[in-house]
Amino acid sequence: MACRISELVIDCADPERLAAFWSEVLGYVEIGREGDGSIEIGPPGAGSGGPRPTLVLSPSSDPRNGKLRLHIDVNPTDRDQDAELERLLALGARPADVGQTGAESWHTLADPEGNEFCLLRSRLQPL
Repeated sequence: MACRISELVIDCADPERLAAFWSEVLGYVEIGREGDGSIEIGPPGAGSGGPRPTLVLSPSSDPRNGKLRLHIDVNPTDRDQDAELERLLALGARPADVGQTGAESWHTLADPEGNEFCLLRSRLQPL
């Protein structure tokens, strides 16, 4: 028997803003809210425990120090990488420099709070 990633928790200053951003990026919807201000988003109709992990945006005032040790990679599902890059930038992502050479096949971006993520080239089938 093995484990499966069911949710990813991201500490952030503004859960509302990041929930809106990541919902647009991933096609997710709000699943629930906790009394501490956390917002959980996930695939429409699937809820927690489905085949794709949910994201929990958890409020935190702790400062971030340096590059994240873990980041999210995303792949386009209904367009090519260039078109998806344009869409992500229009949603509020911005290019991020984490020491890449410029020869990579992916784009390193940051969400509205500066959390790095990568847009990979290959197109995946939507679930």
